[in-house]
Amino acid sequence: MKVIDLRSDTVTRPTPAMQAAMAAAVVGDDVWGDDPTVNRFQAMAAERTGKEAALFFPSGTQSNLAALMAHCDRGDEYIVGQMAHTYRWEGGGAAVLGSIQPQPIDNESDGTLPLAKIAAAVKPYGPGLGAHFARTRLLALENTWSGKVLPASYVAEATALARSKGLGTHLDGARAFNAAVASGQSIADICEHFDTVSICTSKGLGAPLGAVLVGTRELIDKAYRWRKMLGGGMRQSGYVAAASIYAFDRHVARLSEDHANAAALAAGLARIDEIKVLSQATNMVFLQIPEAHAKPLEGFMAARGMLMQGAYSARLVTHLDVSADDVDRFVATVGEYFAGAKA
Repeated sequence: MKVIDLRSDTVTRPTPAMQAAMAAAVVGDDVWGDDPTVNRFQAMAAERTGKEAALFFPSGTQSNLAALMAHCDRGDEYIVGQMAHTYRWEGGGAAVLGSIQPQPIDNESDGTLPLAKIAAAVKPYGPGLGAHFARTRLLALENTWSGKVLPASYVAEATALARSKGLGTHLDGARAFNAAVASGQSIADICEHFDTVSICTSKGLGAPLGAVLVGTRELIDKAYRWRKMLGGGMRQSGYVAAASIYAFDRHVARLSEDHANAAALAAGLARIDEIKVLSQATNMVFLQIPEAHAKPLEGFMAARGMLMQGAYSARLVTHLDVSADDVDRFVATVGEYFAGAKA
């Protein structure tokens, strides 16, 4: 029986057509800059996002870190959300490897950082009092946020504020294409106000690995050097860049199917008395499961070929390997578990 895996959209596997595109890729040595497929993907990413340049990375974590290091010198500071991926979920790389001090701010429920708190977090710099502080250099935002699309008006205001304070701007856009499809904006619109944007192709777009950093030529040139130092010098990486090209061309519009499936998943689970749906946006559903049932439900589902996180506050993520029929089967099986628990 098919396994239904809702733990994350990172679990997607290349489609047969994507595998064929990978196998047919023309490759070279990317460290020498002569892998034609990597170069083609980088040019495509820059053009579609409206940026000057792009750089292919093995992972979004490395792409984000190289971007932060391109913006900030040792002892500098970046302003970031308290629950942001670059701060909380990427191993402390900015601090450990970049010597960059994070200045976290509590996110609002929609993922925004209050403008007044951003302004208050910017430190004075220079002789006298300013000598006591790390130099604030960067504002980093994230889109989507727990599946939610950052409001376009907020992005424009926040980045304008950052520029007025002399800060650069970076977007962790791991799911930026989800944000674009859900909001009806282009990917260039989503990226417009940022100096650098990191976009994963290994999540909803379905490539087996990879991310691309887009931005100004100057920052991408700096990130290229940091990528090498971070272990990201690659050789015949066109084989995996081909998967990202395929994903850019064929897997963007279909993200709306994932969003529709997530909405159906949330609606179905909301009809089960013991489940509380906390939110649903784009391809993510957050729910609250009674603590006594969290792990037993996870085990019950796994035994039936359905994978989920059974924590007290659970996240389910739809993707291209999950169909509408899979959603119906998943909801029915959760209902079966709770019906048995009542018996």
